[in-house]
Amino acid sequence: MAGACLAIHMYFRNVQDPRRAPRHLLLDIIGIAICAVIAGANDWQQIATFAHDRRAWLQRFFQLPNGIPSHDTFERVFERLNPRAFAAAFRQWMHALADAVGLRQVAIDGKTLRRSGSASRGLGPLHLVSAWATENHLRLAQVAVDDKSNEITAIPELLELLDVHGALVTIDAMGCQKAIAQKIVDGGGHYILTVKENQEHLLADIQQALVTASEQDFAGMNHDTYECRERGHGREEYRCYTVLHNTEGLRGRAEWAGLTTIGLCYSQRTVGGKISEEARYFIGSKVASARYYGKGLRNHWGIENSLHWQLDVTFGEDRNREQGRQAAVNLAMVRKLALVLLKQQPGKQSIACKRLHAALDVAFLEQTVRRAANF
Repeated sequence: MAGACLAIHMYFRNVQDPRRAPRHLLLDIIGIAICAVIAGANDWQQIATFAHDRRAWLQRFFQLPNGIPSHDTFERVFERLNPRAFAAAFRQWMHALADAVGLRQVAIDGKTLRRSGSASRGLGPLHLVSAWATENHLRLAQVAVDDKSNEITAIPELLELLDVHGALVTIDAMGCQKAIAQKIVDGGGHYILTVKENQEHLLADIQQALVTASEQDFAGMNHDTYECRERGHGREEYRCYTVLHNTEGLRGRAEWAGLTTIGLCYSQRTVGGKISEEARYFIGSKVASARYYGKGLRNHWGIENSLHWQLDVTFGEDRNREQGRQAAVNLAMVRKLALVLLKQQPGKQSIACKRLHAALDVAFLEQTVRRAANF
């Protein structure tokens, strides 16, 4: 694990230790937490339990001048650790991985840690907005939403942390804002933004434009369609994507930076003989095929399974009761890092099985962290 320790030192060495007279080294605490969460630990007590049980193994790679830190020490350190500095180190590591494999699409979406609130302290649940490299399975950055704000203000801050040049950025309806589109285009990226009722005139204009174009059978219009069917898990789904590279008739279209395309995804799902239908509208900044837009939208919607579902079901994020705001943000970051490292580990095992494997077999755990360090 020398390579893994080197990676931790390389990317976290500039994180300032918030303590005046520490008994345990900061890099030891961070490194142990990362290894513990990979191996199945979901809270501070479990992290400390892992460390005590694997002390002989950990001593090969970490200095541990005063033994294993207590679970209270882990919690206090992560609560006092500056989330921005910790996030910057994390982001540097993720960007190194992204540079190695190439960055094509970034999905931005928010998630609430439901048990992190405290009514007695007047705290609502913590809400984090994350940037996820959909094809590379890399969590690139995260920003905590201020208690008195929402994702609309957090997304521009998140974009400031990313290099989106040449990448496709996809965001759901909350992020369908003119300023956000401008920021993506200014950064050299392209966007697909889902449109709902929060952009009333835009949604109505898109619907009317597509109806008019369809009635005219798209005669003389630059457009494209793409259809696909999927079967599995007891359901069948049909999707049809239609894109129209004509924004005439959209009120205020000049205010949307780079806008070239409007589109519709019509889906029909059959489960147990029951049919449900849904229409989703979107705008885009690239003149591209309907298949390109369909792939981008499917990859974006997949963030629920690739990231959010894994964090809730496999890592127990929604059940975690950490109410210290900085500790909760930093621990969430460690969980996402663990998920990224496990996804980089080849093999068809589920993430849950890989965590169990890492807990039972330190060679597998070492290989998991080494693999990421070698990019």
